Amino acid sequence: GMQNIYFFSEYALEDWEYEIAQAKEYGGIVIANIVAYSASEMAYVAKRVEKFGADAVELCLSTPYGDGIEVLASEPEKVYEFVDEVVKAVDIPVMVKLSPSVNNVAKLAKAAEKAGAAAISGINTIRSILGVDIEKGKTLLPTYGGYSGHAIRPISLAFTATVAQATNLPVCSIGGIDTYHHVLEYMMLGANTVQVCTSAVLNGYGHITKMIQDLEKWMKDHHYENFEQIRGKALNSLKSFEEMKVEPYIAEVVDDTSDTGGDEYENSCIFGAIYRNENRLKVDPEKCTGCGLCANRWPDIFKMIWK
Repeated sequence: GMQNIYFFSEYALEDWEYEIAQAKEYGGIVIANIVAYSASEMAYVAKRVEKFGADAVELCLSTPYGDGIEVLASEPEKVYEFVDEVVKAVDIPVMVKLSPSVNNVAKLAKAAEKAGAAAISGINTIRSILGVDIEKGKTLLPTYGGYSGHAIRPISLAFTATVAQATNLPVCSIGGIDTYHHVLEYMMLGANTVQVCTSAVLNGYGHITKMIQDLEKWMKDHHYENFEQIRGKALNSLKSFEEMKVEPYIAEVVDDTSDTGGDEYENSCIFGAIYRNENRLKVDPEKCTGCGLCANRWPDIFKMIWK
């Protein structure tokens, strides 16, 4: 992953008129990400970038930096106020970028939908401290930053599924997208589009082209003609916690010939279910609780089965 600290923009608002015009001149579609500390200020900025030629706006209602603005993404009433004000002020689509640092994503997304949002995007980077120099007793960076990359993808996948299930709005997913496989994961959980940043920073813009080519190849190989055929496909397999049933699920040895000469497999099981018999790996079905740790760590050696 990667931590960043930035101060939103080095340009004054008026400077973006030229930047947007440049992008539009070469055929670009401009979705202007804007931030403000009040609903009226957000509406004002939205009107200005619309006048500059933006095709849509993305309201940044959260940030990992500082303290004040984060509260906006935690209160459905505030989300509604901001979105409603902007929607009434502009004639272009309004997308709302929500925070990962909340536990009421569904309520926030519904508030944005009720206020007239055209789409939901997320997640933003996660508030973080990259590390500490233990010799100097100082943090590696001077303030809290935003963490992005592979580590936040599971959080964003959950965000995508939640918004897709709670609203009828298109979802633009963000977080840890590095391969076509990641794009498909998001789309199968309900995403309509994705955003890529960290991967482009680390690998260059050409990496995005490769992702698109790999995605097209996968679609062709699996006989899909368009993304609507796969969008939301995995949502039916997703149950609420209350729907989960305790099932007799245990591990089984797939390959009992693997032998590293050590006892890492046996030591990894805190329940003592993995053992050796004549130097061959075995699983005691009476001790196995079905936690799945062994199958996750060594999928070539263990698998999960119904008891």
